[in-house]
This record gives sequence, structure tokens and C-alpha cells, in this order.
Amino acid sequence: MATKNVSRIHHRHTTTGAAAAAAWYTPPPFPRVQDPDPILTALSQAIQNAPAKPLHASLKHLLPSLNAKHIINLITLNPLSLSPLSLLSLFQWLSTPGNSTFRHTLYSYCTMIHFLCSHQMFLEAKNLLRIVVSRKGRNSASEVFAAILEIKGTQKSDLYVFSGLMTAYLESGLALDAIQCFRLAKKHKFRVPFDTCRIVLEHLMKLKSYKLVWGFYEEILECGYPASLYFFNILMHKFCKQGEMRLAQSIFDSIGRWGLRPSVVSFNTLMNGYVWLGDLDEGFKLKSVMQETGVWPDVYTYSVLLNGLCKERKMDRADDLFKEMLDSGLSPNTVTFTTLIDGHCKNERVDLAMDVYKRMLAEGLAPDLITYNAIIDGLCKKGHLKEARVLIDEMSTKGLKPDKVTYTTLIYGSCKEGDLEAAFQLKQRMVKENIALDSVVYTNLISGLCQEGRVVDAEKMLREMLRVDLKADGGVYTMIMDGFCKKGDVRTASMLLREMQRDGTVPSVVTYNVLINGYCKLGQMKNANMLLSAMLNLGVVPDDITYNILLEGYCKYRKPEDVCKLRSAKGLVLDYASYTSLIDSLSSSSRCRSKE
Repeated sequence: MATKNVSRIHHRHTTTGAAAAAAWYTPPPFPRVQDPDPILTALSQAIQNAPAKPLHASLKHLLPSLNAKHIINLITLNPLSLSPLSLLSLFQWLSTPGNSTFRHTLYSYCTMIHFLCSHQMFLEAKNLLRIVVSRKGRNSASEVFAAILEIKGTQKSDLYVFSGLMTAYLESGLALDAIQCFRLAKKHKFRVPFDTCRIVLEHLMKLKSYKLVWGFYEEILECGYPASLYFFNILMHKFCKQGEMRLAQSIFDSIGRWGLRPSVVSFNTLMNGYVWLGDLDEGFKLKSVMQETGVWPDVYTYSVLLNGLCKERKMDRADDLFKEMLDSGLSPNTVTFTTLIDGHCKNERVDLAMDVYKRMLAEGLAPDLITYNAIIDGLCKKGHLKEARVLIDEMSTKGLKPDKVTYTTLIYGSCKEGDLEAAFQLKQRMVKENIALDSVVYTNLISGLCQEGRVVDAEKMLREMLRVDLKADGGVYTMIMDGFCKKGDVRTASMLLREMQRDGTVPSVVTYNVLINGYCKLGQMKNANMLLSAMLNLGVVPDDITYNILLEGYCKYRKPEDVCKLRSAKGLVLDYASYTSLIDSLSSSSRCRSKE
């Protein structure tokens, strides 16, 4: 009985406790499963059933109601866990021209790009990035980057998306957009791979946008990317070639700021830039700085400075520097010797050039074609044709063939010495060896013929020159005109003047002086004065030689009292007004005398 009462009490107590608990705790409702989007389901099933049932057949009824948001949801949710390739196939199929009712958006593209990257499908992602860039075009980096960044918040993906976008802009020729992508990535604390930055730099180098390269390189370095002395040197070289020495110097000065030390190549590059622009003082200052910082000049250093001294005809300093080079234990190379040889030849010291040449041979160095051409040029200018021909034979024994420069130099020397037969033989050798004749060759031959009084042959050479599409300058025409005028054939000379004007060559004052002189010698003062007026109308200003020629012409055909006046005026008549005033006064006095 007692037991029954205890059980009853216990049951009552338990029931009361449960009711009390129910009063303060309500269990959470069982979560309801949302009904899947029927369009998403249909899309997924259509992809799953392909290729048994083609997409166009499965989705034909869906296309009118389908939009980019559905595709974004399909990619992000992927309810049937479809493969990346199958989703990409649908994405591409929807992009085909046949599906005219559907249009992808920037966000649908960005979603698919992220999705592909998350599955390591970088090539496919890159193709889509190219499409986005081509459609958005120039100055679209900020918009595209923002869309990619927004989608990235909902998807896990590789940072390849940002580097791939930079590459896509580069390949589309939009370098500034690629740089803008880098800056946006930096702003949002994404680190673009260094290889991508290097590709941008190389692309800009190909475009020869060196100022942009330097600015971008500084941005990269400030982000902690590794500095490269090689790249500093390359950039300096490019700026030096463009004559941008201020920028080249700025790069040189920046080397130390990034924890590097200028090498001998760095110094030589900058030095060569200064010397090339004729600033030898800066070149020698750099040599001093090199030695002070423990970077010792090499053969190239001395060759650069020697070249600068030789160009400025400072051959005594060049000889001293060459001696210093030898004393420092450096062995000159072919370039060094050739530079010194060329300098002496241009300074008309062929004897010293030959001494350097002999020393070069004694050092066991083989002269190249440039060396021989330098010596041959010096010999021809001095009229030493025999010695020049000996060197040609020497070249042949060493397996070197004369080039255009060699032949042109020899033709010049032969014409200068009046050996036209040799000059024309050289011309024939050039033709035989398929070396193109240029305007320099023809000009030398015409000059030689005119010197020998063979002006008719000179004109024939001019016709040949024009037939092979070479343009004769005013100097060539003037030489031939002068030849005809000396023979009294001013008619042919004036015909040549009209011809050169038709060809677009503007005659100089020298050209007009030649023809005016021809008229004056024949006493054709009216024609001479007409030519003077013509040159003034064309804006060609006469010089004192022009007026002296005219005054001399009048002297030949005037009375003695007029001649005295004309001769006293020679050298004093410097303009057209004073000239016409003088001639008019002579005409007036002549008329007065005739009346008397």
C-alpha cells in the first residue's frame, strides 16, 4: 500500500515538473526546406541530361524567362553538384548568337571566372577575361575590378583572377588599364604575383614607353618586390639612347636606395650616354667616382672615353688615356684600337693611325672591316690610293670582303685624284657583287666627271641615278649646271634649274649664283636680272657674291667711267634696293650722255 502511494506521489511530481518545464522552454521548430527555384532545377536537369537531349531542346521554353541572375545562382548554388565543364558548356551555349533573347552581364561573367579559378581551370578563366576586357574596352579597369571584387566576397577563388585580368588588358593593348588593376589590387591589399608585374614591364618596354616603365617599376619596388640591378641598367641604357640623361641619372642615383650597388656596367652605361651627347666632362667625372667607390674601369670604360675624345679631335688627350689604359694592365680590344685609328684618320694623321694599326697587329688582334674602312678612308682623303689598294688586297687574304662603305670610299678617292677609269671599274665591281649603288656613289662620280670637264657624261650619270629611283640633291644639280655654264651652255643649265624645281628640290643661293654667273659671262644681263627677281620671289636671299657677280657682268659691257663706279661698289652692295639704285643711276647717266 505504501509502495503504491509512493509511486502515485512520484508520478504526480514528474508530471508537474514536465508541465513546469514546458512553461519556460519551447523547442525550435523543425526547419522548412525551401522549394527549389524551378528554373534552377530545370537548368540543372537539362545540363545533366545533355548530350542525350540537346540543350536547345530542353531549354527552348525557358529561354524567354531566363536572365543572368539565374545563371549566377546556378553557378554559386549548383544544387545537383554539376561538373565545372558542364556548367561552362551551358554558359558558353547561352553566349552563342542563336540565343538572342539571353544576355550575360558583367556579374555573370565574373561569377563564372571565379568559379573556374576555384577549380584550377585558369585557361578557361583567361578566355572569359579576354571577352570581358574586349567588350568593356579602354578605361574600364575600375568597373571590372569592382565587379570581380564584389563577386569574390561570395566565392572562394584564387588571386589569379586579378593577375589574369592584368594580362588580359595587356594582350588587348590596354597597358594603362593593366597598371590601374595593379594599383587597385594594392589598395585592397591583394598581392599580384611578381611574374605578372614582370610581364607588364616587358610589354611596356616593347612599346618603348620607358617613362611609364620607370614609374611602374618604382611602384612595384615600393610594394616590396625584389630589385634587379640588371633591370636598372637596361632602363638607364634606354633613356641614354633617347638622350634623356636626367632620367638616366635619376635611375642611377636610385640604385643605392634599393639596397644595390652600381656595377661597372651601371657606370659604363651612364657614361656612354653622357659621352654620346658630347658631355665629356660628365664622362670623366663618372670615371673618378668609379675609382673612388672601388669600381675599377674596364676596357669598355676606356673605349667610351676614347671615342668621345676622338670625335672631338682631342687626339693628344686620347693618346694619354690610351697610355693610362695600358699602364693599368688592361689589354685593348679591336674596338679600342679601331676607335683610335679612326680618330687619327679623321684628324688627317694617317701616319699615327698606321702606327696604332701596326701595334694592333703586334698584339695579335685581327682588324675587322670597320678597322680597314677607317684606314682606307684616311688614305683616300690624303690621296694615298696605292696604299689603300694594298689594304684591299690584305683584306682579301684575311677573308674580308669590301662592303658598300669600302667601295664608296675608294670611288671618292679615285674621283678626287682624277682616276675616273678606276672609279668606274669599282662601280662595275659593286654591280657585279650585288652591292646597291646609292646617291653617295653617284654624287662622287658626277663630281669627278665635272672636275674633268665631262659635263655631258655627268648629266648622263644624273639620268641613270634618277632612273634607279635615287633623288639628286641641290648640290648635284648645281655641279652639273656649273659645268654647262662654264661651257657657255646656259640654256641646258636653266633647263636643269626648272627640272630640280619640278622635282621639289629648292635651289639654294649657290645654285642661282652659278646660273647668274653664266648669264653675266655671256652678257645676258637682262636674263641675269630676271633670275635675281625670280629668286627673290621664291624667298631665296641673295648674298654679296650674287651682287658682285652682277656688278662684274656690268663692268664688261659698260663705258670706262661706269666701270670705275661699279668696281668701287663691289663688296658694298649688300641688298636688292642698293643694287637697283646703283644700276638705275648708271642707266640715267647713260641716257644723259646719249642726249649730249
